[in-house]
Amino acid sequence: MKSPRFTHLLVVMALLWPLHGCQWIEDLYPPKPQPTPGAELIEVARSATQWTGVAVSTDERIFVNYPNWSPDHTISVAEVLDTTTVVAYPNEAWNTWDASLDPATHFVCVQAVWTDASGYLWVLDPANPQRNGKYLGVVPGGAKLVQIDLATGEVVQTYGFAAPAITPNSYLNDVRFDHDRQVAYITDSNEGAIVVLDLATGEARRLLANHYSTKSENLVFEIDGTVWRNPDGSLPSVQSDGIALDAAKEYLYYQALTGKTVYRIGTAWLRDPALSEAELAAKVENVDVLAAADGIIFGPEGALYLTDVPNKAVQRYTIGGHPVTWVQSDELEWPDTFSVGPDGYLYVTTSQIHIPNPTEPYRLFKIKLP
Repeated sequence: MKSPRFTHLLVVMALLWPLHGCQWIEDLYPPKPQPTPGAELIEVARSATQWTGVAVSTDERIFVNYPNWSPDHTISVAEVLDTTTVVAYPNEAWNTWDASLDPATHFVCVQAVWTDASGYLWVLDPANPQRNGKYLGVVPGGAKLVQIDLATGEVVQTYGFAAPAITPNSYLNDVRFDHDRQVAYITDSNEGAIVVLDLATGEARRLLANHYSTKSENLVFEIDGTVWRNPDGSLPSVQSDGIALDAAKEYLYYQALTGKTVYRIGTAWLRDPALSEAELAAKVENVDVLAAADGIIFGPEGALYLTDVPNKAVQRYTIGGHPVTWVQSDELEWPDTFSVGPDGYLYVTTSQIHIPNPTEPYRLFKIKLP
């Protein structure tokens, strides 16, 4: 004979089980990782304007970007001079935009920045502004990847994106580089795809656009007890977003923001134009179910770091192992993007995307790497 408690448990499980098939429930799947003590969050800078990306150069210069998501947007890329001071980079002209200007030579809506070991800043501009949570559409001729020489502040090269590499409503979100092979890998977070750019020829190919790994998993999550929603009340659906390359540049890792599954694919397959769509899809591997992450990056020691948005935390994951909460703080209001600094710190921005009218500043933190 079953005890009343056991019977009650079966009833609860029966009620919850159908939900698991249509959307993920935070308390059911997966269990929250346990925190690791000792990781200290250090504030580096703060801003009254919403930023997303951060990049720290080999000589410890810090660059940030501000997406064009509101009518009061005035600056796209800046260098951080001190805790509260920034300067437009590379100049005011590139940071000035309206419909009368050439979108190929002005920043329209920058989403990410990246620095490399050769002294260049790379600026990813999807050129798809957002108002009230809705994309306005890619400005024709505006989607681009801009390479800037940090020694001179001069634009060295601009790689433009057009169909079929992007769609009219693409949002190029984040980028990683394999400079030895002259390739850049980019996520499209609005339509779902991986864009592979040949830096030698400028040719861009749109891949895995019809594959489940680049699509939202319809994850509904809460922050501070409130379900994250668009301004109109609808549930967000963000496709392939976070992206990372392992140290050998042999595997590209990626995931959707409204999802928890991290996937990977061998970069050799992505670089092979002879593969059919079906052949390429067969090369995708399921890595693990981790966090609802906006940004992901590999640390120098080989661990994968993920921004755990709902839990205001950063996860640290060893491939094939188990995730741990490396740092957690109420100040991590939507941890967004990472950069590994030459000083042995991991830098992370907060973008407060879930807060309609933030009263606290947007922050840039750093955390000492193991």
